Amino acid sequence: MSDRTIQPYRRIQGLDWQAIGRDLDALGHAVVRDVLSVAECTALGRLYGEEKHFRSRVIMARHGFGLGEYQYFARPLPPVISALREAAYPPLAAVANRWCRALGEPEDYPDTLEAWLKRCHDAGQTRPTPLLLKYGAGDWNALHRDLYGDLAFPLQLTVLLSKPEAEFTGGEFVLVENRPRLQSRAHVATLGQGDAVIFAVDRRPVKGSKGWYRTAMRHGVSTITSGERMTLGVIFHDAA
Repeated sequence: MSDRTIQPYRRIQGLDWQAIGRDLDALGHAVVRDVLSVAECTALGRLYGEEKHFRSRVIMARHGFGLGEYQYFARPLPPVISALREAAYPPLAAVANRWCRALGEPEDYPDTLEAWLKRCHDAGQTRPTPLLLKYGAGDWNALHRDLYGDLAFPLQLTVLLSKPEAEFTGGEFVLVENRPRLQSRAHVATLGQGDAVIFAVDRRPVKGSKGWYRTAMRHGVSTITSGERMTLGVIFHDAA
């Protein structure tokens, strides 16, 4: 593991994962500051124009996803992304298994990313899912869930690579929680350059007066009003 890989790996390992877990339990998301350095953000953003790093490109308007575009990385993943994914998975697997217990489901997530991805690959989900997203003025991302097959890890992570106000305006990260028999609840995660939001992919447990219940989660991005906004999406299940 090189120095440029060790640094982000140790940075992720050193986060206050107990506090992150409490936020995830309470809100379904957690904002984490300074996950990537400014230099790492800049280097990742520059990869967008180099086709060799990616397996596919999606123009969002063609699919009714919103406006903007994104590209899925090919293997091998950039070292910083591999380090981030590998370091964040174990503490998030602990949260995922705790959520399973709350909902009376089997604790289904192994301790390591390697073991989880092997399960994905054995099920035919072999395509890597980390991606770069690029938005310009007027672009936006519809509320959605990132599910790519029968197997899905219940948490994912997005890092803002651009600098708010200096490089873009608008473009807030939005989460909507669809609560059974209640009005939907919206959350806005305010991020700086290099900050991450960790959030529920599809659903999460919420404790009510009669015990635990499932609430559905979706996420998106509000309209960018000026400039260019780039983000890194880190999804922990691979795609079919």
